[in-house]
Amino acid sequence: GRVRVGGVDLTDVDLEQWRSRIAWVPQRPHLYAGTIAENVRLARPEADDDAVRRALRDAGALEFVDALPDGVDTVLGEDGAGLSAGQRQRLALARAFLADRPVLLLDEPTAALDGATEAEVVTAVRRLAAGRTVLLVVHRPALLGVADRVVRLAEPETAPVPVASSPVHVASSPVPVASSAVPVASAVVRDPGTVLAEAELPAAASPAEPGGRPAPGGVLARVRAMSGARRGRLGLALLLGSLALGSAVGLMATSGWLISRASQQPPVLYLMVAVTATRAFGIGRAVFRYAERLVSHDAVLRMLADTRVAVFRRLERLAPAGLRRTRRGDLLSRLVADVDALQDYWLRWLLPAGAAVVVSAASVGFTAWLLPEAGAVLAAGLLAAGAGVPLVTGAVARRAERRLAPARGVLATRVADLLTGTAELTVAGALPARTTQAREADGVLTRIASRAATATALGDGLTALISGLTVTAAALVGAQAVAAGRLDGVTMAVVVLTPLAAFEAVLGLPLAVQYRQRVRRSAERVYEVLDAPEPVAEPEHPRQVPASPFPVAVKGLAARHAGQDRDALAGLDLTLEEGRRVAVVGPSGSGKTTLAQVLLRFLDADAGSYTLAGVDAYALHGDDVRELVGLCAQDAHLFDSSLRENLLLAKKDATEDELRAALGRARLLDWAGGLPDGLDTLVGEHGARLSGGQRQRLALARALLADFPVLVLDEPAEHLDLPTADALTADLLAATEGRTTLLITHRLAGLEAVDEVIVLDQGRVVQRGAYAELVAEDGPLREMAEREAASESLVAVP
Repeated sequence: GRVRVGGVDLTDVDLEQWRSRIAWVPQRPHLYAGTIAENVRLARPEADDDAVRRALRDAGALEFVDALPDGVDTVLGEDGAGLSAGQRQRLALARAFLADRPVLLLDEPTAALDGATEAEVVTAVRRLAAGRTVLLVVHRPALLGVADRVVRLAEPETAPVPVASSPVHVASSPVPVASSAVPVASAVVRDPGTVLAEAELPAAASPAEPGGRPAPGGVLARVRAMSGARRGRLGLALLLGSLALGSAVGLMATSGWLISRASQQPPVLYLMVAVTATRAFGIGRAVFRYAERLVSHDAVLRMLADTRVAVFRRLERLAPAGLRRTRRGDLLSRLVADVDALQDYWLRWLLPAGAAVVVSAASVGFTAWLLPEAGAVLAAGLLAAGAGVPLVTGAVARRAERRLAPARGVLATRVADLLTGTAELTVAGALPARTTQAREADGVLTRIASRAATATALGDGLTALISGLTVTAAALVGAQAVAAGRLDGVTMAVVVLTPLAAFEAVLGLPLAVQYRQRVRRSAERVYEVLDAPEPVAEPEHPRQVPASPFPVAVKGLAARHAGQDRDALAGLDLTLEEGRRVAVVGPSGSGKTTLAQVLLRFLDADAGSYTLAGVDAYALHGDDVRELVGLCAQDAHLFDSSLRENLLLAKKDATEDELRAALGRARLLDWAGGLPDGLDTLVGEHGARLSGGQRQRLALARALLADFPVLVLDEPAEHLDLPTADALTADLLAATEGRTTLLITHRLAGLEAVDEVIVLDQGRVVQRGAYAELVAEDGPLREMAEREAASESLVAVP
């Protein structure tokens, strides 16, 4: 098929100009770490504060933004961490509204919104549609009233097979525009319930570090303490390294004596000891060096593995509340590059420095035994090269080395931002600016590395200079001693050549000092993670886990997120008996997801009680609570692996029948059975090869397979078309019959089957009871039901 814009094929249009006319809100919008204002200004960085507030008001987001302590200047975590799905969606809508472009493309813009907020967005889209092309792709029908034409897309008979496309060559022709001055809109509805609204309108001009307390002092002492039981192996590595360097010095000294003595042509037997020693030192140098590398790297790499596991376990304890302000790129840099840098403390600093001290002392002692003056000269030279030069180069490189690890983290963060939000950056026209930022970060890192390399070159030059001066001075005092008759000519060669080999021990010390500085900064970054305070307090002596969690009781619960000035939940009472099913509904941001986080011990309550079988949940270890209370979140993570491996995360020893039973309950078994590789089919990163509904169903199947006594379902049918969502909800309620379930949802369909419905608004219970009773009386639930019924009536297309 073809796409034409004003009669011109899209492949002949300058894509950059075309995208500059489009404002796009994807189904899963990406928010960047930064302030709310910065995120809204993505496509229009020059927009003033009034324009930002108008866009937020149009998207129905201004009220919750103003409630935040810093308003539009509130700093968000990566991907909008700290906000509900509905709040993130409204910020993405505000970003599109502020872009003020002639074509507005909205892909499921109300997918995570409650009915009231959805109505506000519908009104805003209707207002903004005047004079613009609005293209809507939706499952939920509320936005159908905005469209001039509705087209229903039937489900294809066979699934399309993705193929690699050839590069498209785009000519640099200007973007054509429709000449009609009257909006002509159309809408396409994908069966069932998917809506596409489109219009051709007159052209318009295009609009112009992680938290945590710092590690305590003596961070390098903590690095040394990591060696633990491996200190013996490190001591052996030090001995082997000293023997390797000592063999090099012995080889040079013995060779010098052998050559000088051989020049006198003595009987061969006089030289045999020296010849044998030369061979022994030559072989020993290689053997000892190999053994030292083998022993030292084995010990150090095992320490790194332990450290990396410790950091990852700490991240587990901090997630999710403790990582809201962190950047994924920086965390990855800490977990990989900074942990890797710790090996240099032993391999490039401590062991080389220790071996240098041992061999230097032995070399000075040996030379002083032959000629005291030469020993003094060698001691002065080694001291200057092994201590003085490292002090100079360390001072030169100190600032660069301390900036190196943070700069590496900044670059990783900028690159991660580019990779995770490329599509939205491209459409918003912000990709060049973000690419420039990444290039600047790379330039900063390159300059820092260049300064460090300058210090290294300075150290090498000074060491070579001191080495030459020391050898010259040794030769001078040796010649004087020979002239005075205190030293014979053969020994003179040993006195001169020994310093030449001895300097091999201190040659790498200037660089070693730089590695020590680098390790210090990397260790500080690693210990910032290890020392970060846990967002959820764990008991010092956890109590025994009850055999059954029932009843699960919450009384007078109040909770708020860090940095907020009002409670997300206040005065909530909830009791879950075995087999009881409760639904929690309410507007976006009313505290529904916060309740789930409290039940899972991801967030501590500020007031009230939370007990499992009468045992205080805060007296139990968080992991023990999560073995009793499980979650299927609306944004559940799928790993870049197969269907089978993603399911086995819930139950490692699950049989094939159990896996298929879980898929069947989530209405995925027929689909999975039709895949070429069945359960071994790869799902892609974040489930990229699956549709939104398939991702959610797979996450649900995983939660059902885990067989938690209490199952919390947070918007399990989000991002599905209405008939499928309702069918999934019905199947879900049937599958959880007899299982204690807390269902958090925007949709009311199927709630007749639950035992109780709780309606939340601004963190407080405003209504509760059986669904039939609540919907029959005036109140919030009845209003929600009426809005939902009115919305569904729009898809009654023959």
